[in-house]
Amino acid sequence: PALSLLHLAVWRCPHLGSRAEVRPMGRDSRSPSRGKRGGSRSRSRGRKDSRSPSRGGGKRKPDDYGVDTMKITDDDAAFILGKGGKTKEKIARVSEAEIELFERDLILELRGSKLQRRRAKKYAEGVMAQRTGPVTITEDYDDGDLTMLQVPQEAVGFVTGRAGNFLRTIEEEWCTLMFFCEVGGGGRQKDYEKLAIFGSVRGRRGAELKVLSAVETKVPGYYGRIKDEVISRDKGRDESGTWGTDTMTFQDDELSYALGKQGGTRKKLEKSSGAIVQYVGQTALFSGTRTERKRAKEYIKWLFDQLEGPLYVEDWDKRDDCTVVEVPGDCIGYITGARRAALGAMEEEWGVLMFFMNKTDGGGKVRGASEKLIIFGPQRARRGAELKVMSGVETKNPGTFTRGVRDKTSSEKGFDTDRLVFKDDELSYALGKEGTTRKKLEGAAGAILQYVGHVAFIAGTLRERTRCREFINWLLAQRRGSVTIRDASRRDDATEMHIPDNCKGWVTGNRGSELRRMETETGTYMFMALDERGEERLIIFCHDAGSKSAPKGRMAAERLLDEMIQ
Repeated sequence: PALSLLHLAVWRCPHLGSRAEVRPMGRDSRSPSRGKRGGSRSRSRGRKDSRSPSRGGGKRKPDDYGVDTMKITDDDAAFILGKGGKTKEKIARVSEAEIELFERDLILELRGSKLQRRRAKKYAEGVMAQRTGPVTITEDYDDGDLTMLQVPQEAVGFVTGRAGNFLRTIEEEWCTLMFFCEVGGGGRQKDYEKLAIFGSVRGRRGAELKVLSAVETKVPGYYGRIKDEVISRDKGRDESGTWGTDTMTFQDDELSYALGKQGGTRKKLEKSSGAIVQYVGQTALFSGTRTERKRAKEYIKWLFDQLEGPLYVEDWDKRDDCTVVEVPGDCIGYITGARRAALGAMEEEWGVLMFFMNKTDGGGKVRGASEKLIIFGPQRARRGAELKVMSGVETKNPGTFTRGVRDKTSSEKGFDTDRLVFKDDELSYALGKEGTTRKKLEGAAGAILQYVGHVAFIAGTLRERTRCREFINWLLAQRRGSVTIRDASRRDDATEMHIPDNCKGWVTGNRGSELRRMETETGTYMFMALDERGEERLIIFCHDAGSKSAPKGRMAAERLLDEMIQ
């Protein structure tokens, strides 16, 4: 099998390598369209139909958008493609270029801005160079996308993991490419290996700190020797110009609390603040913009303050990073759960930080009085968690949030919330067994969909809210018979598939069980609908088109259906 990106191989410098021939083609006016099935198709089958953009299709092309091609060998093609096309997808994600491999002609096509194409070519040559042996990387290799980190020899195996699994996990989490390599002239150093990390400033920083955390576990005290270099790296090198790193030192008993069970507390601090939060030994490092770092440090201070007693955030109503929900006193235990399990699950699901606020005014708490639950995090995540809390309170105390509530449709293009009031018989159908139908509609629409009593709250952008409302209406219409959808071919969130009559029962399964299984697996919404001529076809709905190797999205659902029909 082809070597993984994560094998400890040495890169061939693209400026010295001669195997890849690059031919600039300038601007290309043709519209790429996604290939329908399987791996990369040959150019001879028709270039237009075979091209599958690796990035989303709606973005405006840069002024220097163009196409480069690389002539490669058959062996190189296997390395570039990787298992299930995952290596090609990874190169495309990190470089932000569109990449297509024409296997029959052995041509790799790179599309994007000049910098995106240059990076994609560099990464592709790095993958191919793994087959040829040690080559030196020089200073001009850095296009503003490279971090070099020295890893002590005794920690290299620990950082790599079994069959490269630990590095692969970091690559996936932070959207980076990582290789051990040689730098400059001369042979390898005995005491250290150089780890090259490619990606954005944020991605490289997240990956670097994760590696450092692992190294410090294996070689205690190593971070202390290089901390000045680590803290000052990439300072001010983001769009805001305020990127940097702050630190905080923990005592022994504080570290385990700040880390949480399986790192849960650290992760929620990271997601809610937007900063990179990583613990290296006894030191907490916060990397991000000035605002993100400030929030992360505030949140961790409040976490520790809660150990001393009740906490109240002054001037919370003037902050733009929090939402407060009034929770009735008889619902507090239900929302919190045993040993905070219910609240912790919501924090993990939405990537927020939540705690009850109590003002210590000397008067004591009134029995049964409501309490303020404060939610910290990005707007969308806060709204998702808030609606989940409202749903729980409404279950325990009906009418708290829905008394007198009516339908509402907002015309706001940005983030907002719509409401849809269900009739009694509609709610259970739209909810599904253990909420599976609600979750399916939410995932396929890309919106937040939560049922608070008999009211559906739909939060998201205008397109997301409109799509979700359509999905709900079609779902309810299916109870009365066949649904007619005339404009599916003009939608950017739908894929039509004509199923042979003798396969329809096989594809849908008993009472639609097979379709439901595929929907859950791929995060889509699928059903048989009539077109304007009254002919039946299957429509796959999802805001995410997917890709040739991704397990989610419309393309993934289409592959599963193809396999079933064949």
